[in-house]
Amino acid sequence: MQKITILFSILFLTLSSCGVKTTQSMVSDGNYDGAIDRAVEALKTKKDSKGKQDYVYLLEEAFAKAKDRDLRNLDMMAKEANPANIERVYNTYMQLNNRQEKIRPLLPLQLLKQGKNAYFPFDNYSEQIVSSRNSLSKFLYENASALLKSNNKLDYRKAYDDFFYLESINPGYKNVKKLMDEAQFKGTDFVDVYAKNETNMVIPKRLQDDLLDFSTYGLNDKWTVYHSVRQKSVVYDYSLIINFREIFISPEQIKEKEFIKERQVKDGVRTLLDGRGRPVKDSLGREIKVDNYRTLRANIYEFRQFKSCQVTAKVDYVDLKTNQLMQSFPVSSEYVFDYVYATYKGDRSACEDSYLGYFNKRAVPFPNNEQMVYDTGEDLKAKLKDIIVRNRFRG
Repeated sequence: MQKITILFSILFLTLSSCGVKTTQSMVSDGNYDGAIDRAVEALKTKKDSKGKQDYVYLLEEAFAKAKDRDLRNLDMMAKEANPANIERVYNTYMQLNNRQEKIRPLLPLQLLKQGKNAYFPFDNYSEQIVSSRNSLSKFLYENASALLKSNNKLDYRKAYDDFFYLESINPGYKNVKKLMDEAQFKGTDFVDVYAKNETNMVIPKRLQDDLLDFSTYGLNDKWTVYHSVRQKSVVYDYSLIINFREIFISPEQIKEKEFIKERQVKDGVRTLLDGRGRPVKDSLGREIKVDNYRTLRANIYEFRQFKSCQVTAKVDYVDLKTNQLMQSFPVSSEYVFDYVYATYKGDRSACEDSYLGYFNKRAVPFPNNEQMVYDTGEDLKAKLKDIIVRNRFRG
């Protein structure tokens, strides 16, 4: 038991030493906030123990250096007075404040050798945060509003991102939510989806409705919306056209097949006989018994009902701004109706267990042509979705 305790102590000291070295390395590399995060995590438990002293010293050092660097950066940006630095100024003040709040719950932290507490000079940055946030909010609002007056979808999307960020740092600022909705609407690619029938057969309406019900595809994203019913208030950017090219339906077929099944099954025991028909005996004079088998036999009459449907289509991507065909993808789907039933004469036990279910079936009506075409729909829909996922519209 003592050996196990010693081993655990050695392991703990080794791991602790590795953690301290990594934190030291971060401080040396200028990754002060990374070092602070590691030290804070280590000091969440037993912060006043002797084994955690290295982390207290490193936390004190990293905090002082990080604060000094941030304040020097703020001083330089103030002298530059460059509007491009507004966001960086705000983020730096937030960083100064957040760093303090990360350490505050751990205080006080003792320096055992010196007999005093580690020194963390905290400041109140609330005024600077509010001031820089207001400046940044004004900058973002004006910049994004100007982008909304553009005639470019990418500018509208940039405006949306700016408004979204503004709402996150300063909720309820002016009419930002309304402008964000406007930017999203203007930046969205609207896709008109419809089907064309170029075959000489009627396409079932429910199949068309299923294929064009894009709400079930889960394809709408932040900047692309698909409509199967045109809306008057929307100017469409693209069309996605499903062209049905050919539908082939095979004749109804019933194939008959007759075959014999045989199987040997154990049927008690019998006396083993020699070539002359006499019982064979063992060394003690007793007759030798062996398993007796009998053959089961059945004449099987199998009927297979078969009908297939193949639908060939083409998916066209059209740019409505130029009225040009962008891309075209072939797609085909097949549905097979394959139904088997059987009868027999003889002993049904001659068949495998997996076959016996066919004897309980009888002939069924063939699906009509419309049903066959409709039944290709699920496969066709999956292939159509795959094409769209791999070939997104990009404005």
